[in-house]
Amino acid sequence: MSMALDDKQQGHDDEQLPELAEPRSTAEVAEALQASGMVDELLAQIDTGQVQITGEGGLIPGLIKLALERGLKAELTDHLGYAKGDPAGRELPNARNGSSPKTVASQAGPVEPNIPRDRDGTFTPRLVPKGSRRLGGLDDIIISLYAGGMTLRDIQHHLASTIGTDLSHETISKICDEVLDAVDEWQNRPLEPLYPVIYLDALVVKVKDGAHVRNKHAHIAIGVDMAGVKHVLGIWIQAEEGAKFWAGVCANLANRGVKDVLIVCCDGLTGFPEAIEATWPLATVQTCVVHLIRNSMRFVNYKDRKDVARAIKPIYTAPDAETVVPPESWRTPLCGFGLGDCGVLVVDRTHHPDRAVATLVIVEAVAPLQHDRLRLHDSMELVA
Repeated sequence: MSMALDDKQQGHDDEQLPELAEPRSTAEVAEALQASGMVDELLAQIDTGQVQITGEGGLIPGLIKLALERGLKAELTDHLGYAKGDPAGRELPNARNGSSPKTVASQAGPVEPNIPRDRDGTFTPRLVPKGSRRLGGLDDIIISLYAGGMTLRDIQHHLASTIGTDLSHETISKICDEVLDAVDEWQNRPLEPLYPVIYLDALVVKVKDGAHVRNKHAHIAIGVDMAGVKHVLGIWIQAEEGAKFWAGVCANLANRGVKDVLIVCCDGLTGFPEAIEATWPLATVQTCVVHLIRNSMRFVNYKDRKDVARAIKPIYTAPDAETVVPPESWRTPLCGFGLGDCGVLVVDRTHHPDRAVATLVIVEAVAPLQHDRLRLHDSMELVA
């Protein structure tokens, strides 16, 4: 047949060869099928119930079966070193040895491809590996449903009712456990010895705990490598945020290989800077500007917040600590607030006798990296 095809091709003009080899896009193939009338005929059979799209005996599983069998035959040809019917194969020790049916679960329902065999039993297919009962895409669906909060029984019922795939409770549980093993491996992977910047903060997330949904703190560590690329170093779930737990996070990062950090950006949690300095003594602790501003506004009346926010902005946007001191005109009290010594904005007792003098923004807290204007909150929002 191959020789006859070659003879037939020799009778064609050379200009036709590129047209035969030129690939067509999916849209072009769809238009060609529609022009041939096959699509209308197929849709008519689907409307009358003669053809099912998914599930056992469905159209899509049938197409998957044909594609798998074609790919498996190509794999066997590559393994044997000769095509089917090639006389050269008679001189080789290994040969084709029929096929055996196998049922595998897929995204479109159960598929029953015929797996080709070789005489020596050395053929190991890659499309449908030996011992596998599922195609790769189905695992992704199960993991997505599990991450969405569905129970194992709910996933089992969903797969059976939508695509006709009946997986046991134990199989689904095993798939989910494999993901947890991969997460543990990622959580304990080795890290780089040096990160110029590490962000540490916690986000409040809703976590399904048994039959209840509770608010818990996801402690997140983001490291910036020497190329400026951000990496999530780890995520730890805890009921509450505390300096003691953060000390354990810092120790975990150090045990995984982080020997030195130039700057650690965190919030103003009590004991947090001490926990960082205990792990990396030479690291500079940069208090998050967003947290500084939020903490400052706790001492300000709501009607004064805009004016105070406008007044303290030159402090945390200054390029360095030396340029923080504003001109003399800015020392005039603004809505009861004025600039004290060393660039500290304080509450004026005259206008707020009911409040003690409260420090709002301290220059030393924002001086380490004012020129970079670190935004811890923005980085954490990207992860969330």
